This record gives sequence, structure tokens and C-alpha cells, in this order.
Amino acid sequence: MKHDLAEGAQAAAVQAAAAAQVRHFRQVLLWPLRLLPMAADRPKKPWELLQTLHGSPWREVVDEYTGDPEGFHERHYNEFVSFLPYVQRFLYGEGRARRGGGAPDAVTGSPMRVLRRRDVARVRVTTREGEAPVVLEVAHVDLYFFYDVDVVLLNVEVHAGELSLSRAQELMYRFGRAYPAGWDAAGQPLHAMRSVEWLAADGTVVAASDSQQREGFLAHVAEHRAPRIASHWAWLLDPLVGDHSGSEGVLRYRQIEYYRMPLMAYLALDEPRELTRDDFIRLGLVVGAGEADAALPFGTAHLADFEQRYCYDRFWTEAGAAPNTRYLCSGHSLVVVGDAQSDFYGCRDRGVLAQFRHQHFLLFMIAHFQKAALLMFSDVLVEALKQLDVSDAASVRRFKRAIRSTFESFLRFTHRYWFHEVSQQAQVKALFHLCARHLELDALYAEVKERVADMNSYLDADSLRRQANTVVRLTVVTIFGLIGTVTTGFLGMNLIAAADEPLALRLLYFVVVFAGTWVLTVYTIMKSKRLSDLLDALSDERLPLIGKLRSLFAVWGRRSE
Repeated sequence: MKHDLAEGAQAAAVQAAAAAQVRHFRQVLLWPLRLLPMAADRPKKPWELLQTLHGSPWREVVDEYTGDPEGFHERHYNEFVSFLPYVQRFLYGEGRARRGGGAPDAVTGSPMRVLRRRDVARVRVTTREGEAPVVLEVAHVDLYFFYDVDVVLLNVEVHAGELSLSRAQELMYRFGRAYPAGWDAAGQPLHAMRSVEWLAADGTVVAASDSQQREGFLAHVAEHRAPRIASHWAWLLDPLVGDHSGSEGVLRYRQIEYYRMPLMAYLALDEPRELTRDDFIRLGLVVGAGEADAALPFGTAHLADFEQRYCYDRFWTEAGAAPNTRYLCSGHSLVVVGDAQSDFYGCRDRGVLAQFRHQHFLLFMIAHFQKAALLMFSDVLVEALKQLDVSDAASVRRFKRAIRSTFESFLRFTHRYWFHEVSQQAQVKALFHLCARHLELDALYAEVKERVADMNSYLDADSLRRQANTVVRLTVVTIFGLIGTVTTGFLGMNLIAAADEPLALRLLYFVVVFAGTWVLTVYTIMKSKRLSDLLDALSDERLPLIGKLRSLFAVWGRRSE
């Protein structure tokens, strides 16, 4: 009887959660990509070149920090002071007074550049076959570039109101996928949206997904050994093109992380306390909506410490300005759930919503940029090794230049972009630590640093080895040349007194001696290794005479392997 009552209570809780309404839903996607090196004849930075390409919709954002001071509001001030000074310089650069009122440059400006396209107003998505489409408002579509690091982040922010909790969970689970994970028996994409359509301000469809074209994705992987980016995402990035795309493009990108885009989500509900533990697990781990009678999405033992590992519950209380606010962070996602009735929770200027769109977005962006940059450096090292041919001198030189350049770039990344702490504010600090821990940034940094150092140490050791060989050869030539020099120059003696001979004869003597000396020197260099072994044998007092003679004859003998 008690068991039946427990099951009934659980079913009632599940049904109540399924009926929960999300009064305000906001989702932020952040997709890290690697920018491939441009041709040497294009000196412009990627963000500069992108704006000059024909038909490019991307334009640099003149934000509240670089534009009209009248647009600078309290939420921007709160964002700024949340971070430590060295993070402020990374995010915002120096002020106008430091720049002399001019445009920011690589020294005084922020090393981060933001470009935005404004031709997408909404997105219409259908999660599954037979379900009604949902139209989401597009807040902005941005590209984040970073000085001296070949990484770009695509940032898409969408929002909607009055969604069921299950629909919000499905949007979080399916929207940010670069391509389908597979297809079911009916040919519908697995885990991804059934359809996605980008809409202009007048409602015109400007791009649509092709996730149901299974054969095209299969053929692309079979030919290129690389996934094909879904058409709606490829269009959104245009004129950037994928590395294996058949399209021409001077700016090309390559996938650097998992095909699921990292995301942030903001959910405002009437009664957050009515959500079940299963709901929070599905939100925090972004596993989609469960069935009406579904249990936990994973094993009980696996989720036993969910609250300790993934939840930041400092504000999960009935008191405070924003009561019943819970943060869920898995590294891949950062989700905040709170009370829609709280004015502070929904405030766009001072409240949780403002913090979500400003401070929390930036700390999430910093963590994922650091991870993407480290993965990019790892890729560069692998590519340099793949292209190395030790029998080709030109290949060896290119390898050395690539490793030296990577080592220098990694040093600049470390001193400009690598932070262990971004803020001393308790909330921002704790959320950044949660992201960094789940992304395993410290371990990844140590691994990449060790690989870069190993490569650089190898080059240093190789240079020392070459220098040592050169010194050995010069020493041998000097020792054997010393014999002839002392012999012919003893007491200034001249074997041939040709000072009074005609000029032509003296020139002949000079040419003959020069040629003989040159041939002898070259021959000595060719035999310098064996001659060096002979010198070692002669200097070894423990070696008998017969051993020294063998070393002498070995100079002209066949070298043993």
C-alpha cells in the first residue's frame, strides 16, 4: 500500500512538472571553431577581412564601451566591476583617454573583437515529427574573434515566452547541434531538430536546415572523413566556409569540439519548487524531456552526488531578492532557474536576467574560449608532426618554424588569456570554478603546455647536436690543417722561392695550391667523423697500439652499420 502511494505521489509530481509553464525562456549558444591560417598575401586580421568580403553581413559591434557614452547603463557598470583588472583589460581594453580619443588598436584596445549580423530576426523550429513549430526571437547573432589566437566563437541568443517545461527542455537538447547524430527508421534526424528555419524581419525564410538529407551527410563523411555542417548553421556563418566545403572562401573554419554547442539557459517559472529532482537533472545535464512516467534519466548511483557536483544553491532559498533561484552547471551548460514572480529575477538592468546576459555569459565565454584555444594548439602540433619528413630539408625547416611559432603563440596566450580567477565576487567566482572544473581546463592546459615544451626542447636539443657536430668537424679540420701550416711555415721557410717569378707563374702556383688545399679541406670534412674517432683512439691511453692502428685504417675502410 505504501509503495503504491509513493508511486502515485511521484507520478503526480511528474505530471505537475510536465504542466509547468516557463514564463520566460532564453537560450544562448556558444560554438567554438578553429580558424585555419590565411594566405601569407592577406595581411588583414580575420575580423577586418570578414567585413570587406563581398556580400558579407558581418559588421563590428560598437558597444556601450566603444560607442556613445549615453548608451552606457548601470548593467554595463555592474558587468565591468564584476571582473578583476586583468580580465577587464582583456574584455574591454583601455579607455578613450588612453587611446587619445582614437579607435582601439592591438595595444590599447581589447584583444577581443565582436562582429554581428542583423539580417536574422527569428527562428522557427520543429522539435519532432507531428509537433507544432515554435518561433523564437533572435536577440543577436555574433562572432567573437581574438587577437593572435585562431579561434572564433559563434554566439546565438534566442528567447520566447509561455513555453511548457518539456518544450523548453527539448529546445535546449536539440537546438544547438551542428549536424544530426543519426537518423531513425523513418529518416528523421536523431537528437536534432526536425527542421530549423531562419526568418528575416518580414517573416521571409532566409535559410533552412537539411538534417533529413541523410545521403548527403553520409557521402560527405565517406569522401572527406569529416562531418558536414548542417545547412542552416553553414549559412549563418557565411562567408566563413568549412574546411572541407566545396565553396570558395578565404576564411575557413574547422570543428574543434564536440558537435553539440555549449549553451546557457534562463528559465522563469511560477513555482520553481514544484520541479522534481528529475526535472533539475534533465535541465542541468541537458538530456531533453522525459516521458510522463519516466524515472531518472541515468542510474541512481551515477546521480547520487548531482547536487554537490552540478548545483550552485546559494540562492535556493525562500528569502532574498530573488528567492528560489538555482544555478546548474555541467561545463557544457550553465542553466539558471528562478521565480517568475520575483521582480529582481526578471530585471534586465540590475537583476538575475541582466547578470545572466552579461557577467555569466562572459565567464562562460572565457572558459570555453580557453578550452578551444588549448585544443587548437594541440591540433597545430599534430598537423606539424604529420607534415614532417625528416629526409626532406625543406620539410624540416617548415616543421621548425611551425613549432617555434606555436611556442611563441602559446606563451602569448598564457600571459594574455589564461586566468585561474576572473572575479572575487562570490557568485561569479564560484560559477567560473564550476565551469573550469567540469571542462578540466587545468589538466588540459598542463597537457598542452607539456607537449609544446617537449617539442621546443626537442628543437633545442637538435640545434645543440648540430652545433656540436659542427664544432667536431671544425676541430678535426683545424688539427689536421695545423700539421701542414706548421710544416710549411716553420721559421718562415718557403719550399718554392717564387717571389721573383713572372706573374703568370705565380698565379699558377696560387691556383694549384688553392685547389689542393680546398680539396684536402673538403676531404677532411667528409672524413671528419672518422678522423674524430681516430683522435679519440689516439688520446685513449688504455687502448693498445693495434687498436689505434685499426682506427687509423678505419678512416678509409667501409663503415660498419
